[in-house]
Amino acid sequence: MSRLLSHSMRAYYLPLAAGVLLASSAFMPWTLIGNQGLGGVPDVPGLWVLGLGVLAVVLAGLSVLTRKNSRHPLLLVGLAAFAIVLVTERLMERSVSDQIWARSQARAIVAGRTGSVPRPDATMAPGAYLGLSAASVIALFGMTIVIKRVARPYAEPDDDDA
Repeated sequence: MSRLLSHSMRAYYLPLAAGVLLASSAFMPWTLIGNQGLGGVPDVPGLWVLGLGVLAVVLAGLSVLTRKNSRHPLLLVGLAAFAIVLVTERLMERSVSDQIWARSQARAIVAGRTGSVPRPDATMAPGAYLGLSAASVIALFGMTIVIKRVARPYAEPDDDDA
């Protein structure tokens, strides 16, 4: 156990855990309208977020095993996942709300009722919050190499011949 905590690349455990959370957020709903949850894995953006979460886990795991730096790819993975979750959630919230409103308006017209039907309120679901926070952690971890220029971004190999 002490070997895990004293590992020279132990900082990569943070994006590894965030990658697992990002991949798990793909299985959760991203938008709630009433009791119905929308978004996630059956949709194409959910599959992309799942793939990016797995890629973050693989990159962080390889960095821990090989002691090579992978912060630049993690930055790109985090930014892409953040953009996908945010844009998908915003677009989904608006388009689904408009579809439900138009359908209820059409039913009211066919039934002969007058008056306007209120638009349903769509809210962000826990999957979107989890995905955005995990993608932020991954992107911020990748950004540390851009902000703080390290003299040698790669760890020195341990001499295990002794």
